[in-house]
Amino acid sequence: MRFSGKKILSFVHEDFEDLELWYPIHRLREEGATVHLAGEDANFTYKGKYGVTATSDFQFQDINPNDYDALLVPGGWAPDKLRRFKEVIEIVQHMEENQKPIGQICHAGWVLISAKILNGKTVTSTPGIRDDMENAGAKWLDEPVVVDGHLVSSRRPPDLPDYMREFIKVLEDK
Repeated sequence: MRFSGKKILSFVHEDFEDLELWYPIHRLREEGATVHLAGEDANFTYKGKYGVTATSDFQFQDINPNDYDALLVPGGWAPDKLRRFKEVIEIVQHMEENQKPIGQICHAGWVLISAKILNGKTVTSTPGIRDDMENAGAKWLDEPVVVDGHLVSSRRPPDLPDYMREFIKVLEDK
C-alpha cells in the first residue's frame, strides 16, 4: 500500500458535496492512507447536499497540522461555512507554508481565498467562483484538474478521477 503511514486531513461541514468529500477519502484509504475528518464539532454527523452523511473525528481546534501530510477541502456549500473558522484558515496556511499537498474542488476555493494563499497561483474551480478566484490573485483555467506545485484543484464531480490521479501523484512526490 503506497500511502501506508500517510495521514490526510479533510474538512467537513453541513452541505458538503457528497461525492467531492467521499470519493477522495475512499481513494486514499484504498492506498493505505489514514484520513481524518475535522469539523466544527468532534463526533458530529454532518449531512451532505444529497443526504449522505459524514461523522467528524475531531473538531478544528484539536488538529495539529504538523501531524498531517496533506489536506483535502471538499466542495458544496460547506466551504462557505468552513472559511469562517480561524482554525481552518490557520491549518490551510500551515499546509501552504510547509508546501504540503492541498486538494480543493468546486467551491472549496473559497476556503483558500479566505486563507489568502491564491495570489499568483494557477487553479480551477466551479466556474461560479471564477471571479472570486481571480480577484484573489489566481490565474483561473477551465480544465478538469490544475496542478500548481503542491496545490491540486478541480471543478466538479465528473472531474474526480482526474483530480485524484493528480492529487495522488503530488502526494507521492512529497
